[in-house]
Amino acid sequence: MTENLRADCARCFGLCCVAPAFAASSDFAVDKPAGTPCLNLLADFRCGIHDRLRDRGFSGCTVYDCFGAGQRVAQETFGGRDWREAPETAGDMFAVFSVTRDLHELLWYLTEALARPEAAPVHGKLRSALANTERLAAGTPEEVRAVDVATHRQKINELLLRVSELVRPKRKNLRGADLIGRDLRRTDLRGANLRGAYLIGADLRGADLSAADVIGADLRGARLAGANLATCLFLTQFQVNAAKGDSATGLPATLTRPPHWNEPAAHPGAAGSC
Repeated sequence: MTENLRADCARCFGLCCVAPAFAASSDFAVDKPAGTPCLNLLADFRCGIHDRLRDRGFSGCTVYDCFGAGQRVAQETFGGRDWREAPETAGDMFAVFSVTRDLHELLWYLTEALARPEAAPVHGKLRSALANTERLAAGTPEEVRAVDVATHRQKINELLLRVSELVRPKRKNLRGADLIGRDLRRTDLRGANLRGAYLIGADLRGADLSAADVIGADLRGARLAGANLATCLFLTQFQVNAAKGDSATGLPATLTRPPHWNEPAAHPGAAGSC
């Protein structure tokens, strides 16, 4: 299942370069309205500056992850018809992509939860939720657009919270905590509840996040050199791409070390406090 939840840009129609809007900022060099192709999108749906995105001011593109929604919408939902050859499909395709991306993110969490032996008491409910979410994502364009993602996400989240309770030892509760820029070097965060925590620019070098629940945690610019995230709960490629790690950063086998992680291995000092 996880292979189907990885982006395959060669089988997509550049949907992430067209459907979302973005504003000129430190992440994007220009403004782009929703439904308008990025100025760097080529005729064959490849990016014209793919190997220079960060240098050209488009670091936000290197962070984004569609969880495989792009190729599903392109090849399955719309049967391989692209929005340039069939412009009448464009509006529907972009709207469906947004919903499918959210559903695929939930599929990622459910798949991971099922792989956790500690969650065995709710494996039956997880399998049912996985099948139902997959059914929603496999619908016709009209059916997918009609999905109430917020309500479905809430139901899934209740189940994922139960998984988190089963997997994590009873440790620090930092849910939603403002840890922006905090010095957390070598901090023991094993089993911590970091759901929705703001870790933007935090120094987590050498920290131990084993079994920590990081669903929705904002890791933009977080320094992860030498940190242990190998058994983090609900860590995504999106979060990893947004952070700054190195060759010594421990990651789950399901995730890929980003190319921009070229920070040399560090020797962090004393731990910060939570």
